[in-house]
Amino acid sequence: MSSILSAFHFCRAFSHQRMSLAAYCVICWRRIGTLTPPPKTTTYWRDIRNIIKFTGSLILGGSLFLTYEVLALKKSLTLDTQVVEREKMKSYIYVNTVSLDKRENYGITYQARKELHKAVRKVLATSAKILWGPFADYQYRIIAQACDLRTLIGLARSKESDLRFFLPPPPLPSLKEDSSTEEELRQLLASLPQTELDECVQYFTSLALSESSQSLAAQKGGLWCFGGNGLPYAESFGEVPSATVEMFCLEALVKHSEISTHCDKIEANGGLQLLQRLYQLHKDCPTIQRNIMRIIGNMALNEHLHSTIVRSGWVSILAEAMKSHRIMEASHAARTLANLDRETVQEKYQDGVYVLHPHYRTSQPIKADVLFIHGLMGAAFKTWRQQDSEQVLTDKILEDEARYTTCWPKTWLARDCPALRIISVEYDTSLSDWRTRCPMERKSIAFRSNELLRKLRAAGVGDRPVIWVSHSMGGLLVKKMLLEASKKPEMSTVINNTRGIIFYSVPHHGSHLAEYSVNVRYLLFPSLEVKELSKDSPALKTLQDDFLEFAKDKNFQVLNFVETLPTYIGSMIKLHVVPVESADLGIGDLIPVDVDHLNICKPKKKDAFLYQRTLQFICEALAKDLEN
Repeated sequence: MSSILSAFHFCRAFSHQRMSLAAYCVICWRRIGTLTPPPKTTTYWRDIRNIIKFTGSLILGGSLFLTYEVLALKKSLTLDTQVVEREKMKSYIYVNTVSLDKRENYGITYQARKELHKAVRKVLATSAKILWGPFADYQYRIIAQACDLRTLIGLARSKESDLRFFLPPPPLPSLKEDSSTEEELRQLLASLPQTELDECVQYFTSLALSESSQSLAAQKGGLWCFGGNGLPYAESFGEVPSATVEMFCLEALVKHSEISTHCDKIEANGGLQLLQRLYQLHKDCPTIQRNIMRIIGNMALNEHLHSTIVRSGWVSILAEAMKSHRIMEASHAARTLANLDRETVQEKYQDGVYVLHPHYRTSQPIKADVLFIHGLMGAAFKTWRQQDSEQVLTDKILEDEARYTTCWPKTWLARDCPALRIISVEYDTSLSDWRTRCPMERKSIAFRSNELLRKLRAAGVGDRPVIWVSHSMGGLLVKKMLLEASKKPEMSTVINNTRGIIFYSVPHHGSHLAEYSVNVRYLLFPSLEVKELSKDSPALKTLQDDFLEFAKDKNFQVLNFVETLPTYIGSMIKLHVVPVESADLGIGDLIPVDVDHLNICKPKKKDAFLYQRTLQFICEALAKDLEN
């Protein structure tokens, strides 16, 4: 790593000295060109002498130049051992860092420096391993203290980086007297602007500010009867939800962090430190940690907050989370670090858009995108897990991706097609308004498709060839997104670069789900999503007709899978959610598979027909784009 910190000195020295050799060569050539023509009898030997003179001068000048550069580089890389020993037990060491002025980063000079930097880094890293052996802890600490923002983020997004390259987060400020993290979280939420917010932000904010954890627990009994708050975190009568107030505060902060000016308020009022305290306190609560990661990831969309996020110590936390075997934790951290990495990433990943591959910086050129869109009651990760097996009984087996994967696009598809960028999106859905996360949130397919299309375009979808992979209602969203994109000139690349679509049991002609449910409470108040899936839905029929008309002159392939087995809904009802006739788009192959609706997108194993046929379709649709 010492090469990373000093290669810029080499580059600067190179830029100041490189003209010396070039000037010397020009002089030599001019001397040869201006020599008086010799007599014909001595021309041969004079030419040989001139060539020898020039070659010798070139070798001598080059040797002197290289010697000077090597000595300069050695001087810039050499640390006084006495200084190092004195610094071992100190807290900080200060060194000059490279300028971040973007005006310096352009043209041939910049490219030459960049390539030289890369070459020198490799040489020095190799020599360090051979000559010096592994770094001691204090050497990692010295490097960590000397790293600037860009270097730290680059290290965090490097797969093989050692976590000792990152300093631990700075000490957190003490809590105020007679205060608690819950109370400070409420105060942070109350300090944010409360006007011009959508209904759901107002709902979560008012609920978090007005209710205490005791009153929420007391009201839990009203969940399944008329008049209760309907807390989405209460699953049974016997369990009292933990950290409920914090959960509602964080839900509200997630919504607030989607507004740039509110991110500034969160940072100014100590939100980064408070969220870090909560993150450390709730290590046993992945849901709280994920919501905190969502907030930091949203704040990282604002480049003027990057230095503050880094100084507050979040990079070391994110770097550790990136190495987690839990895909959700690693993916949330990867999204945040990608938003912080403006040196190698141009795209911005908004809330709900997660890159499954590549998580780290890579030299592998990315040639196409594959997008995964889940359906009703699905999620960005759990929808695409391997089919559950009774043999998967322990956490140890769950960690063994060779035997079981919690996300096959990341584990299997990324290995089979490393040149793909694999993205999965997430959005909230519900079967009933009784179970919705926000009672005022009644989003139609049209609304959700516009929202997702905007987020995906910000992530650079459309700049490369695209394959869409969808399950259930997700396929309807894909159809609606493509129709909406076809009406907007700025979205034309999304249409032009679409190479194929895979539909896993998509109810193109409606589903019986709206007619049945687990129990009476769903029948009383079916959600808007369920209503739109009914067979007599005008919106669904219009969507189907418009898409068939749109696809007539488009050059993309389509593959349809459909379940043949009924799905158990609860313990009492079996339902064929999407019958074969509804899954028939009218375009592309239709393949029945002997699984139920939930497992139609969950292959049993890597060599199963479901995965292999999916992989074949992707490779064939992208054959021209992935060649070479």
